[in-house]
Amino acid sequence: MTASTIVSAANIVVLGVLIGVFTKIYLKTKAQLPLGMIFFASLLSLHNIIGVYAYFSMTDLYSAALLPYFLAIHVAEFAGVMVLLKITLQ
Repeated sequence: MTASTIVSAANIVVLGVLIGVFTKIYLKTKAQLPLGMIFFASLLSLHNIIGVYAYFSMTDLYSAALLPYFLAIHVAEFAGVMVLLKITLQ
């Protein structure tokens, strides 16, 4: 549970950076794609914020057998977001 919370928090930070990068791109170009990416990154951030809140408020409701799967989902999401950030910054 702690590891999932840490990875979710890292996702929130990286997604915040992505939102900032996409906002700069939109302000320079006025293109529609960065607006869609801002929306996408915002929804992923909301997903992680809700996840962190749920981990703290409903810890007793989660089965211990599910925790490795939650961690795997968050690690995969973190890897995807990091790849997106790397590609965006090139």
